[in-house]
Amino acid sequence: MNREQLIKEMGLGPIWKLRRPPQKSAADAASSVAAAAAPLDHRTAAIAAMDWDQLRRAVAECTACPLYATRKQAVLGVGDIHAEWLFVGEGPGAEEDERGEPFVGQAGKLLDNMLAAIGLRRGENVYIANAVKCRPPNNRTPEAAETAACWPFLARQIELIRPKLIIALGKPAAQTLLQREVTISRARGIIHDFAGTPLIVTYHPAYLLRNLPDKAKAWEDLCFMRKTMASLR
Repeated sequence: MNREQLIKEMGLGPIWKLRRPPQKSAADAASSVAAAAAPLDHRTAAIAAMDWDQLRRAVAECTACPLYATRKQAVLGVGDIHAEWLFVGEGPGAEEDERGEPFVGQAGKLLDNMLAAIGLRRGENVYIANAVKCRPPNNRTPEAAETAACWPFLARQIELIRPKLIIALGKPAAQTLLQREVTISRARGIIHDFAGTPLIVTYHPAYLLRNLPDKAKAWEDLCFMRKTMASLR
């Protein structure tokens, strides 16, 4: 599938011209993750010292929140552990819970097409993770206590990967990473800061499947991501 076909698959029609991205605000430039600044408890400190093998075991055995009781398996993430690009979603769905890999359903297919549209491929300089590692019942939005329980795992993944650019897919992921209330429409098109790493907010692929007109905005975000990464290199 070539680039024109990928854009057609996303339902974008003609290629949109990227608007000039807003300048990074002083508030965003000065922000940092509250969780990273909080005193470390024993569990958080232990996770912060883990290597990848230890992290996989800890996630697989985690019982820190009620989600463990209904999962089939925890889903750590997938991809290049030295990736420049890190994409963070909300949480596993039914298919992800079955297979142990994030974004493998219809939303995953759309994400793969979005990646391909800007010259990326799953597993090649790309890592994909979620804010929570276990499927919330009926695919509901993760609760604050659940994202808090999983936060040390995601924080350690980011520390191990050391990506050049983080992409928050959807509101729950954006709020987890930025540690504040987020409106996607206002957060788009801005370079946010995650402890010194640039972060861009866009729509979750599952949302785009339900709201087809916003695929054009997603294409705009993809162009912004590509331009931002080029500037970082």
